[in-house]
Amino acid sequence: MLKGYDCIVIGGGIIGLSCAYHLAKSNKSVLVLERDDIGSGTSGACDHMILLQSKAPGLPLKLAMSSLEIYREWQSELEEDIEFATRGGMILIDKPEHIPVMEDFVKRQRSIGLNVEILDKKQIKKKQPWINDNVIASTYSPDDSQVNPFRVLFALLKKSAKLGVELIRNAEVVEIRKNSYFWEVRTSSNQSYNSHIVVNAAGVWSGKVASLVGFNLPIRPKRGQIVVTEPIEEIGETDAWDANYIISKHLSHFDRDEISKRLGLGFAMSRTHSGNYLIGSTREYVGFNKSTTYEALQAIIRRAVELFPIFSKVRIIRSFAGLRPACEDGKYIIGEDPSNSGFFIATGHEGDGIALAPITGKLVSDLICGRKPVFEIDEISPSRFYSQITSGIVNK
Repeated sequence: MLKGYDCIVIGGGIIGLSCAYHLAKSNKSVLVLERDDIGSGTSGACDHMILLQSKAPGLPLKLAMSSLEIYREWQSELEEDIEFATRGGMILIDKPEHIPVMEDFVKRQRSIGLNVEILDKKQIKKKQPWINDNVIASTYSPDDSQVNPFRVLFALLKKSAKLGVELIRNAEVVEIRKNSYFWEVRTSSNQSYNSHIVVNAAGVWSGKVASLVGFNLPIRPKRGQIVVTEPIEEIGETDAWDANYIISKHLSHFDRDEISKRLGLGFAMSRTHSGNYLIGSTREYVGFNKSTTYEALQAIIRRAVELFPIFSKVRIIRSFAGLRPACEDGKYIIGEDPSNSGFFIATGHEGDGIALAPITGKLVSDLICGRKPVFEIDEISPSRFYSQITSGIVNK
């Protein structure tokens, strides 16, 4: 007799654990199947930002703002120190042609309700005294925040376990079959489990998992490379990015130099709780290759010194790369597969997984439990891919 659950969540990253936690709070019995170990995938190879300013005006920004509020609640609710901090953020502009792009971006974000403004050079210097004088303008939001991803992962795991959530590590899912009343999920160790609901939160492997139920999910891994400095004193009041970070994420057609365009390079600088700075990053389609490259690390460091010359005196102690689950249309995927009742998907967050994990878990739980989601999310539903089948765009 197979052991049965209300829900099986495939993937033990921050998205999967958030889904499991929210479902457990709704009195669902939950099993999490993780192909490796907690934090071994995207969630363990990323930065720590709950960055609002990088989100496109519209649903992505609304989701991020809501997710930030849940993180504020989680500080006490999870009963663990998740190293939540609100340092604010700035997006630095050192090219005149980027000013109108960022002004329009800020205007549309403000219309959604984000507290963000454009600063002049004098205001920038007050917040970033070590900044290069070539920086001519900057955005600023006091609400950009951060957490420690590993602390969040293990806080969710510990709290979920108290609510009855079970976790099985080294359990790669190799078969998913729908019987009359339930799903049967089999792992690589030939163990099988039953549930009424399956949640595919497998990150960069979510396409492979979806294929087990006949769904060609357009997810590809996108590599991001990051360097880590030695612990140092704060060099500025806020964390910082450059306009190229926004352009590489939302405006890939914008004219850029060959290396930056090929690597998807965008400057990102954030200070950890222990005083190290994480500096990145790239957006590269290189399959499942998680290696760092000299070219990319050199480009990241060069840009850091260009914007903050003081970094020329700071030692880099390590580097790493992680794979992000990127959807081909640039949107998240949250909702039920319309051709497979009871099969839900939560993926495609690319570099926004840390920021959006709390709200993603809540949305998935609301959908499964029959509650009306707090946002209208049709635009990120898996059903959008079925509407494209006839046009030959997806699922050819």
